[in-house]
Amino acid sequence: MPPRFEQFIRERQYLSNVSPATLEWYRHSFKWLRAESPTQQELKDAVVRMREKGLKATGCNSAIRAINAYLHWSTAGTEVKCSPACRHLRIPQLKEPQLVVPTLTTAQVTRLVNWRPKSRIFWQHRVHLLVLLLLDTGARVGEALNVRVREIDFDNLLLTLDGKGRKQRVVPFSFELRRAMLRYIADFQRKPDSILLATRNETKLGRRVMLRTVKNLCQRLGFQPPARTLHAFRHTFAVNYLRRGGSVFHLQKVLGHSTLDIQPCDCGFTSHT
Repeated sequence: MPPRFEQFIRERQYLSNVSPATLEWYRHSFKWLRAESPTQQELKDAVVRMREKGLKATGCNSAIRAINAYLHWSTAGTEVKCSPACRHLRIPQLKEPQLVVPTLTTAQVTRLVNWRPKSRIFWQHRVHLLVLLLLDTGARVGEALNVRVREIDFDNLLLTLDGKGRKQRVVPFSFELRRAMLRYIADFQRKPDSILLATRNETKLGRRVMLRTVKNLCQRLGFQPPARTLHAFRHTFAVNYLRRGGSVFHLQKVLGHSTLDIQPCDCGFTSHT
């Protein structure tokens, strides 16, 4: 990777303390640039290559945000956020389709919750607990897979999540989830420092592995998993929260959103994450 790109990434890592996932996002996005100081035409060509490779507008916009951050830093040399007053080159965001957010139906949620794993089959108990946790707390799947036993307050029914941008938040959970977690911890000897949902070798589970497992479970229970399957659990939680009279502002805090846009669609809202 060219030196200027590496310098930008190092400063974000050590001065802005961004997460490893954000650093990887920068590296992946900068692969579309062929020069450290691209012209406006070269920026356009980068977007054309993205589209030719099959990236959707949302995927392109993700890379464009990273590239624009670099262009601002490269010209201004400051951590101040970019504004319309900035004179540097930038790539305009592509128009994204406004789609109804996928959710699980009540019948599908009932099937998932009522499914009983076979006795002592570890992976079945693990995926069932993941499903219950996602539906009960609205956590992102990455947050759920990072939870350690010590971060669960069983007395006060509170769970500490490590969210995006290294931001922790505490969310409530139900007595039903408490009972399921305690049973799982006892049955599979989870210790306070253990990752709650780990592999047999005590390593972190991959998102893709759990996505495949959850999809297979949905099909096993007789229905096709919704688009963006794991994130659909988060949207399902939010929809049910609002339907039961929950506050939009409290929902924003529980989900860990910086903003929450309300739209008149079937799902009731559209989130930014």
